[in-house]
Parts: sequence; C-alpha cells; structure tokens
Amino acid sequence: MLGIRYPIIQGGMQWLAIAEFAAEVSNCGGMGFINSTNFTEPEQLREEIIKAKRLTSKPFGVNISMLPEASANDQTRAYFDVVVREGVAAVETSGRSPEEYVPLLKEAGIPLIHKVPAVRFAKKAVSIGADIVTLVGIEGGGHPGLDEVSMQILVNRASCELSVPVIAAGGIANGRAMAAALALGAEGVVVGTRLLATKECIAHENLKKWIVEANETDTMLIMKSIRNSLRAISNEAAKKVSEMEARGASLEELLTVISGKIGRKAILEGDIESGTITVGQCIGLIDDIKTIRETLEDIVLEAKEASERLQLCFF
Repeated sequence: MLGIRYPIIQGGMQWLAIAEFAAEVSNCGGMGFINSTNFTEPEQLREEIIKAKRLTSKPFGVNISMLPEASANDQTRAYFDVVVREGVAAVETSGRSPEEYVPLLKEAGIPLIHKVPAVRFAKKAVSIGADIVTLVGIEGGGHPGLDEVSMQILVNRASCELSVPVIAAGGIANGRAMAAALALGAEGVVVGTRLLATKECIAHENLKKWIVEANETDTMLIMKSIRNSLRAISNEAAKKVSEMEARGASLEELLTVISGKIGRKAILEGDIESGTITVGQCIGLIDDIKTIRETLEDIVLEAKEASERLQLCFF
C-alpha cells in the first residue's frame, strides 16, 4: 500500500522530523515523515516537502498532529491542502478525528494512517475511512493515552478485530521487537526513539549520549491531570511537572514547564534537565549511535533471525 521496502515507519518525532531526516529514512527502505508542527505557515510545509522530493525519489509522508479542539488560528485544513497539492505518499494523523479531511485524501488517492492509543479509537478511525491504523502502547514515547495498555495487547487485539492493516508503535528499537509485533498481527512498526539515537538526527549529542547510557526505568508519565499523558525523560522538568500536577496546577502553570518552545530548546541545545523530552522505554535497548541505514538494516536482519528461530522452535 505504501510502496516501501521495509515495513518500518518513522515516528512523528516533532522537531526532529525535517526533510533531510525523513528523506534518509525513505532512502534506506523505510517511510520517513515530515512533522507539520515544525511550521507555523502552510507555505513553510510546502517548501519542506519540495526539499524532501529533491533528496529522495522514495515514498515519504507528512505527520499532522491535531489538537483535541481546533483553535481560531488552526492551520490543519491548510496543511491538508498542501499535502494533497504536493502529492505525498501518505498522511499520518493523531489527536482529534480526521474525519472531515478523509474525502480530500480519498479523492487524491493518499492513504490515511491514524494513530491511536486504544482499540475503541482504532475502530472509530476505520469507520470514518482510515486506511491504516497505528496502535501506540504505553511503552512508547509521546502520548500513549490514558488506558496504559501495552503494545502487545493492543496490536494482538486490533489485528484480530480490524479490517485494515495495523501498525505497532511503542518499544520497537530492534529486530526482536519488530518480529514480535509482526507475530502479533501487525503489518509494520513505528520506530521513533531508536531513530533519535542516529548520526543524522539533529538532536543534540548530549541527548543521544543520555539515551545510550539510560535504562528502561529512566522515563516517567506526566500530564495525566490534563488528560494528555506524556512519556518523557525522568529529568528535573518532568519531576517538577509531576509535583505541580499533584498540587492541582492549572494548564497555564504547567505550560511554564511543558511548552513546546522549552522542549525544543532542550532537545536541540542539549540541556537535558530543562524541558520535557519525549522518549520511549526502549531506551533500555539502545547502546550505540548508528547511521539510519545501519539502524534499519540491523532491525531487519535481527527480525529475520528471530523469525528463523521461531521456525526452528515449532517446525
């Protein structure tokens, strides 16, 4: 459906998902995604798509994360107009329902991948026209939902109950995890945190070094009080947010710590303690910094080895 060599989708990765990065993921056999939240104007997104087209002839997509409620200056419709006009290979959405944009994508022949943290939301996405659904487990970085269910359970159930392909997200950092997800019924996997620790990623070296040295217990869930649960590095900023939530802090108060501007600065400038930085529990499986090509090829090779091992066990 997506025209890619490996069933590996690059995670949203917000500030890091720029044209150069997405194009390299696609060049190496996966599917790269540009994140629309990097841009304040639709024209900027269009220019980034054009840049990616110069860097790869392979399929790539655009991630459009939508807030639960559209604001007065919401640019979502304009972003969809851009991706349709430029003809990207797929659109990945999350947040509120993309239902109003489905006819636009269907007419343009662009597959819609909708990312959700629960099977009930996945079923709704299919009912409104999503072509592929990504199920995000509690292990994952970013927003894994409030139910706190693992990828293993979500994908296992969704692949049995849905009529469209399922992609697994959360904890996918190596080939064993990919093989496990495919065994559960997924058609592909999302890789985010593992790609953060690559040479091409523009994240600061301090963050990459932290990931290599970290354990799976070095993340925490925050922002439950505003019903927008986030898995982030267990640093000073996240611990402060947790303390603020415990005393009933308002969204306005929390924004003094959790704002995207602060998080972006921390990621790009390397002050690991100052902002909320999203990573998954799979940091415990990452012990080196490779190129994107090496990362994807290693994942695929290990997945094949895991599959062969299973065949030896049962046949």
